[in-house]
Amino acid sequence: MNAADTNADHAAAPTVLPLGNERVWLCPADGAPIADARAATDLIGEASFAGATVLAIPATRLDASFFRLASGLAGEIAQKAVNYRLRLAVVGDIQAQLQRNSALRDWVRECGEGRAVAFVADLDELARRLGAQ
Repeated sequence: MNAADTNADHAAAPTVLPLGNERVWLCPADGAPIADARAATDLIGEASFAGATVLAIPATRLDASFFRLASGLAGEIAQKAVNYRLRLAVVGDIQAQLQRNSALRDWVRECGEGRAVAFVADLDELARRLGAQ
């Protein structure tokens, strides 16, 4: 076993947080970018298996293609989460992406009107959205 293998074994584990009536599966901030549907499906499966009702993904873990709606990645991840009966929360600052992309701004605004997908600045905001505070 080399040093890289040892570091991989000690990668941050996901956390399940009770927030209000929800169980939030918090994806670790460290790790490979979520750049395709397969990576997202793996996370969704893990969250579902853990009994989570919300999958919270740090914005920093999402590949840049997620924020280009034409790539289809954001829609595919959101749809897969819904199919598994999970709400999706993107946690972190996405202001730079919003400033560059009007379609993304529109989608984030639409998501704010529903319950399936949320974009929040931090876990405190997520807790407020979920009615935990």
